[in-house]
Amino acid sequence: MPAANGGNINTIIGGIAPDWGPFGKVGQQARVLIEVIMAAAILLCLGIAIWGAAKQRIGATALRDSFSAEQGKGLIVAGLTGVFIIGSLGTLFTIVYGMAI
Repeated sequence: MPAANGGNINTIIGGIAPDWGPFGKVGQQARVLIEVIMAAAILLCLGIAIWGAAKQRIGATALRDSFSAEQGKGLIVAGLTGVFIIGSLGTLFTIVYGMAI
């Protein structure tokens, strides 16, 4: 039980938290600002994907509008791609920074 006695939540979370790499010297407020901007962008992309799903569903069934359904598919793909790209930016920066060293 030595881990239970001397460990804390930072030991557990610190192992999976992204390394800030070249941005490690920015202040805490800058980190929070970057995280808020990334979270807002992810929410926006998820909103686009949900809007696309609704547009596809309505276009495919209720209105029999194939153009609207195709636009919905495009919005779903764009929204989910944006979520993936934004979600992996921290990892990509860390990999590129590690390769540069």
